Amino acid sequence: MKPGDVFLCYVTGVMRWVGALEVVAPTSDASPIWESDAFPVRFAVKPLVMVDPGCGVPLERFEGRLDFYRGPKDRGGYKGFLRMSPNCFRRDGDGMVILETLREAKRNPVAIPVDPRKLARKPGFFKVEFRKGKVAVPTVVSVPEQEEDEPAAVDSKLSVEPATRHTEIQYHLLKLGAELGLDVWVARIDRGKSYNGELLGAMVNMLDELPTQFNEATNRTIELIDVLWLKGNTILAAFEIEATTSIYSGLLRMSDLLALQPNLDLALYLVAPDERRAKVQQEIVRPTFAYREKPLPKVCGFVGFGKLVEKVEGIRRLGLAGSLKAEFLKTTAEYFGDLDADE
Repeated sequence: MKPGDVFLCYVTGVMRWVGALEVVAPTSDASPIWESDAFPVRFAVKPLVMVDPGCGVPLERFEGRLDFYRGPKDRGGYKGFLRMSPNCFRRDGDGMVILETLREAKRNPVAIPVDPRKLARKPGFFKVEFRKGKVAVPTVVSVPEQEEDEPAAVDSKLSVEPATRHTEIQYHLLKLGAELGLDVWVARIDRGKSYNGELLGAMVNMLDELPTQFNEATNRTIELIDVLWLKGNTILAAFEIEATTSIYSGLLRMSDLLALQPNLDLALYLVAPDERRAKVQQEIVRPTFAYREKPLPKVCGFVGFGKLVEKVEGIRRLGLAGSLKAEFLKTTAEYFGDLDADE
């Protein structure tokens, strides 16, 4: 980054572009910003455009106009691009499109209602230690949240929300885990969802709290995973279900979990519609996942919705659940670890 570069400001949750800041120079300013850490790498900037979030430019306005958000098939795919560290636009001109739209919004503001809960939400930052050789390196990490279009967390009364394909697959996995004699966990924000007349958060063998042997960052990551199978304090399997949302964000949560707990031995599965298999393969062999010490393509298996439902129905029809172990799904899942990362 150099003087004259421009930061374009995007607010997650409300999904609005709200400003443009020109880089003036690096700065040694160490005054507190957030309580979580000092954030020492800073730049002095001057505002080019600043728009109130209530009059900000919705991301959907750029559908088909930006390289990372080209059309309906890319819905959700923008999240990986926007949630990275400061990131250059991949295509010349994309940044200018957003900047000019922001300038127009400043000249002619149009108020668009904003959910105050989403606007108030702040990303969670946690200080953890990674081992680099024999030295513990303190590092501040953010925990990826659930998708922006997911409903807000429900209260303890578990208010019922309508079922979706995502909810249906969660239900099947939770029910199967309980039939295997395991404890189960569903992501906190999904505990008020219902399928087949049952609240997910009140299903058989549902845990109210997760094991507490992990640090705060790990627990925050784990509790957002769609479904867990556990035995005692041991997590045996973790499932991320991506029916219509970004494949990337689910894989990122899995990758973060392995980075935070590299010695954790559990089965990882990404469950998605059969027609999204190619997308799963494309995302999981990215270098950021494939070139890690424990390559995600080798340890995280893909299971299509159709194959999963067929397997579950067959197990119940034959009464086999009592004789199976959690590992049986490894023979059903497909792994892309033998592929080159550029395929």
